[in-house]
Amino acid sequence: MIDTAKLRGVIAERGLSQRKVAESIGISARTFYSKMKSGGFDSGEIDAMISVLSIDDPVRIFFANHVARKATK
Repeated sequence: MIDTAKLRGVIAERGLSQRKVAESIGISARTFYSKMKSGGFDSGEIDAMISVLSIDDPVRIFFANHVARKATK
């Protein structure tokens, strides 16, 4: 699951809006907002956001819960 709070933080740090990020990755703002709510971005969208937002450590945002669950088993 995507940590949308961290993703929103990175978007804000970069001085962008969610609408601008949506346009940059090729989806509508409405779709972006819906995916932020559900945490349901596909791998292509995630890859595009990593590039657009210059994210150095994507694991902490896009795979944080998944990694944490595996570490506790």
